[in-house]
Amino acid sequence: MKLKAVIELWDDGTYGIVTNAKMHNISSQGKSVEEAKAGLQDAITDYVNMYTETGESVPREIKNPDFEFKYDLASFFNYFDCINISNLAKKAGVNASLLRQYKNRIAFASEKQTKKIQESINILGKELAAVRL
Repeated sequence: MKLKAVIELWDDGTYGIVTNAKMHNISSQGKSVEEAKAGLQDAITDYVNMYTETGESVPREIKNPDFEFKYDLASFFNYFDCINISNLAKKAGVNASLLRQYKNRIAFASEKQTKKIQESINILGKELAAVRL
């Protein structure tokens, strides 16, 4: 089953992940995105073990979940720090200074602005996927 998992950069510099699991409170935190993702997998394993040990069937939502990760802008730009913010801002038609404020959580993008940035990132991803060296 597909579970949506939102990755957020917190004020203390750690990453938190929260899922949309209906029956279980599945979340994690870590010093890096990788650590938070590993913690999320550990949480799933703990739930599966709990059900197995009590002889109950494992609910579908946690049985081999397929995570769809969604990043907030700050966590995205910190995790994918190889992306040049000035160049992406230009590509997206967004003020570079404002995009840096989104990255540093000084300002927060509107839904429209976030969509504009996401579209530019998706285009960049397609262009990179087409590259042959």
